Amino acid sequence: MTTAEPHDTTATADVLVVGGGPAGLSAAVVLSRSLREVIVVDAGRPRNAPAAGAHNVLGQEGVAPLELLAAGRREAEGYGARIVQDRAVTARRTDDGFLVTLAGGGAVRARRLLLATGLVDELPDVPGVREHWGSSVLHCPYCHGWEVRGRRIAVLATGPHAPHQAQLFRQLSEDVTLLRHTMPEPEDDTFARLAARGIRVVDGTVERLVDDEDGALRGVRMADGREIAADAVAVGPRFLARGDLYEQLGGTLTEHPLGTFVAADPQGRTEIDGVWAAGNAADLAAMVTVASAAGLMAGAALNADLVTAS
Repeated sequence: MTTAEPHDTTATADVLVVGGGPAGLSAAVVLSRSLREVIVVDAGRPRNAPAAGAHNVLGQEGVAPLELLAAGRREAEGYGARIVQDRAVTARRTDDGFLVTLAGGGAVRARRLLLATGLVDELPDVPGVREHWGSSVLHCPYCHGWEVRGRRIAVLATGPHAPHQAQLFRQLSEDVTLLRHTMPEPEDDTFARLAARGIRVVDGTVERLVDDEDGALRGVRMADGREIAADAVAVGPRFLARGDLYEQLGGTLTEHPLGTFVAADPQGRTEIDGVWAAGNAADLAAMVTVASAAGLMAGAALNADLVTAS
């Protein structure tokens, strides 16, 4: 893998891509194939690292997330992109583009900036949730629902969307329980709709997740001492875009019922001239292939923008 230049130097590029996930690497490939000088700064914090496999990736179903990214880096480097393992910490506009400094001491000057920084999953503050996150604690029925099909699934409700989440998981299992926990009072017919599909509703707050002797999830303990058997727990995180650089450049993160994101048009262009965004930073619901496609579209749009600026 290509490494950063010495820390006392400043690298230059047509496009600096911040983030080495599916969106950032896809953009790097399409830009490099257009003979653009591209640097990808990757902090090495992929959101899906805890998961055993990435799903709904056509032709690579179930591929290990880190294996997928390694292949993407090889492809981008094969076309001339430079991959820098570092963390971007500051960004400011210059006369000819942007200057981004890195935690390791280096810096990158670029004519355009693509933020593919992803998001942070803010998990419910319940002991055991983080420890099982990405395996038996999950949130997306399309990403990991197949892996828990037919098993006992508990939905840890922390927001108004939990009943809908329970309905989606009910498609995968006949044993689904909605734990109301901190969920706000729902609409009048919500419980009737859940009951019609055989989804149990349990009142009260959750104290912690409970493991068996081998460390596998076995259930959920309520604050009143009851234990609800479960093989998997579905949660509803808040999705917070990594938007520090965007805010430093004068941008404002957009609020969403489920979190915050960088607003961008279908090609990734943001409200800040010269700055694009792609992947989960701009789309909280983007799965791997959607993020990759967004990166490709942003990369093509960036190339076209540079053509008109030449």
